[in-house]
Amino acid sequence: MPNLPSTPLPGLSKRPAALTIAGSDPSGGAGIQADLKTFHQFGVYGEAAITLLTVQNTTQVSRVQVMSPGMVADQIRAVVADIPPAAAKTGALGSAEMIAVIASEAAKFRFPLVVDPVMISKHGAPLLPPAAADSLRRLLLPVCDLVTPNLFEAAELAGTEIGDVEAMKEAAARIADMGPKAVLLKGGHLTGEARDILYLDGMIHEYPSERIDTPHTHGTGCTYSAAITACLARGMALPGAIALAKRFITEAIRSAPGLGRGQGPVNHFADAGLA
Repeated sequence: MPNLPSTPLPGLSKRPAALTIAGSDPSGGAGIQADLKTFHQFGVYGEAAITLLTVQNTTQVSRVQVMSPGMVADQIRAVVADIPPAAAKTGALGSAEMIAVIASEAAKFRFPLVVDPVMISKHGAPLLPPAAADSLRRLLLPVCDLVTPNLFEAAELAGTEIGDVEAMKEAAARIADMGPKAVLLKGGHLTGEARDILYLDGMIHEYPSERIDTPHTHGTGCTYSAAITACLARGMALPGAIALAKRFITEAIRSAPGLGRGQGPVNHFADAGLA
């Protein structure tokens, strides 16, 4: 691959950058579109390597086309060589081959990597073949700093049922044994409080919040993990980054604009809570 010219960005020399390696949502509520909006809201310069294209809106996903893994690797290398991010995240990856290539690149990263193990869309469309979950466990989790599964994804990764907070803690510990430095297990699909569990250095941190009754939660996982990534890029420690991101996503859900005829997006204009 030829060397690309490096062009200075006026006014951005002191602004951290963050990279999202994820799929595209043309309706703008999830994927790289949600990630880049979130990075911007947190004052972070956003970069993106696109792993797959979708045809979707707030009511359905009708088509998914996975990009060439080599093309994605070239995107990542080009960005890292010219505008190195201070943190990165992954989203929908689409195939075991894609996971292997990204894991190989991530092993060279000198910045934290957040893995959002997207397996299925809000509409129920598969975004990762079941067989590729093993590649996620073996190859990508050992090279990431944080993995952020929801209950469905955590149950798949840990091979266990999760019906309450205690089961969440046990599943988080099992996933931590697969190699990530930390696990944030999101409890949004349980009843009662929307309580998330962070497993870090053998200790449990809990992040409770009120449950908001709304259908407009499209892109919640993407936005939440992007907010954490942005906070890490700004130099925050992980527990504080999650606390700030949790407040942001809660307010983004509460103030969702109600766009579309189905499960609408959260509000990416919500206050990031930065001092």
